[in-house]
Amino acid sequence: MLNWMLIFLPIAILLEFFAAEQHLLVFLAAALAILPLAGWLGRATEQLAERSGEGVGGLLNATFGNATELIIALSALRAGLHDVVKASIVGSIVGNILLVLGAAMLAGGLRHTEQQYNASGARSQATLLTLASIALILPAAYNAAIAARAPSGLQSLSLYIALVLLLVYGLFLVFSLVTHRNLFAGSPTTEQPHEQSAIWPMGKALLVLGLATVMIAWISEILVGAIGPSARQLGLSNLFVGVFVVAILGNAAEHASAISAAMKNRMDLSLSIAIGSSVQVALFVAPVLVLASQVLGPAPMDLAFSGGLVLSVLLAVLITGQVAGDGRSDWLKGVQLLAVYLILALAFFFTPDPSIS
Repeated sequence: MLNWMLIFLPIAILLEFFAAEQHLLVFLAAALAILPLAGWLGRATEQLAERSGEGVGGLLNATFGNATELIIALSALRAGLHDVVKASIVGSIVGNILLVLGAAMLAGGLRHTEQQYNASGARSQATLLTLASIALILPAAYNAAIAARAPSGLQSLSLYIALVLLLVYGLFLVFSLVTHRNLFAGSPTTEQPHEQSAIWPMGKALLVLGLATVMIAWISEILVGAIGPSARQLGLSNLFVGVFVVAILGNAAEHASAISAAMKNRMDLSLSIAIGSSVQVALFVAPVLVLASQVLGPAPMDLAFSGGLVLSVLLAVLITGQVAGDGRSDWLKGVQLLAVYLILALAFFFTPDPSIS
């Protein structure tokens, strides 16, 4: 459906080489070019998921879906845009559990009156998001209360917290894929065979996956270079661009896959993609970026997020835990999640550009 937007791929590249001073045009072309590439990346991972079950499939989809987010963040990290990186991390966490999951529940609920999924698996992932919230609160509190007296302590604290989060994420993989995989296995889809798309050969899925990832990396470099000037030209803060614009582009693959799974009444897979993606960003992508910043960019990045970003994650995790904890979904729950996302977007839109560091 998005294939026609591939025309923006050569347009973005040509603008970057021959009209680099037209920052807004470069940004718009690169942003539109990423969407179909993320869609193809999502299709390839969904094909791989067909061979491995709901739990592993959701993990694969979240992992390669987050490749877009990680590539964009690494590009921004090299450019020293720590404020954009932090905002995009929060935007990805919030976007996946509010926008992606909300859209999936709404789309699935409009097609099926009520959908079921394993509540225990959903609650275990929601608990991990609460852990991630704690990991964001403590560095922010340390930065506000103690950092002035011990400037080097914040960076050390961030590094150790990053290592703890990576350890917890590794243990969660063991929990979800080995010792308690039945909680994430899901149930067979109720769709009829003629509604299922043909499964690609493994070679084709891997080839599409590789090509999409390479092209996303290239276009992300172009996109990041135009973020600052374009934000100023549009009158938007880097905070709003990072939390919503960059995060929505990075979550394009999850959008397509989670909504498609929900419409096929595969809510376990849809939740594994949406909530699982937020868990992966919080417990894997963010710590990896902290560690990568030690060798990339002009200065290391810490985990001291601004109060507004931390509060956004807390509120998103709070309502997601309530909505997803009972093992059933309908279109109204989707509307509730989308409403919270819209309210947060409005709050950030009317917030002046602060110093996020």
